[in-house]
Amino acid sequence: MSEKTISRREFLKIAGMGLAATAFACSGLGYAATRQPQLELPELNFGKEHIMTKILVTYSTRAGSTAEIAAAIGQTLSQRGYNVDVLPVKKQPNPADYQAVILGSPIRMGSWLPEVVGFVKENRALLEQIPVAAFTVHMLNGGDDEQSRTSRQAYLNAVHEWIQPAEEVFFLGKMELAKLSFLDRFISNAMKAKDEDLRDWNAIHAFAESVFAQVETQ
Repeated sequence: MSEKTISRREFLKIAGMGLAATAFACSGLGYAATRQPQLELPELNFGKEHIMTKILVTYSTRAGSTAEIAAAIGQTLSQRGYNVDVLPVKKQPNPADYQAVILGSPIRMGSWLPEVVGFVKENRALLEQIPVAAFTVHMLNGGDDEQSRTSRQAYLNAVHEWIQPAEEVFFLGKMELAKLSFLDRFISNAMKAKDEDLRDWNAIHAFAESVFAQVETQ
């Protein structure tokens, strides 16, 4: 199942709500409104320590869906014989410790989360020396038409300022309103979003089964 393509009118509506949300966040109630419900961010290792080829799957998330996708990718990669670390970007993993890196982020206000973009910027020199792939988790622009494809590519504009991943994939995600901050729920409700899980686990596992085919297991 795919979500609708976002129209210009809807984009302007989101932008207007984003400005209102920003103004509200700057008020005395801003912290409470933007505070996320507590989430446990998985820090996982798959594979055996003696395996020399290590892959990093690093991500950020707002409601946990992207973290679950990152974990599934890591587990599938380990079944191919890799030693895989799945870590949130806030842990600041060092790309120099790995032979390849997969970056993952959900979309907020049309772009990757700023902490993932910041990680890319800070580690640009290291990331340019190894294979890098990227996965994006989103709820809009899920169609096969040209407008949807163009809109999906725009999600990575901030990333492309710093690196050009060799492989890029897009996965529809999961909406769970109870796990969002007040402001995110406000915007989502205004867009008539509802709780739903659109993740295609077959596509997610297929990506993990084929990505970095050129990286040989040692």
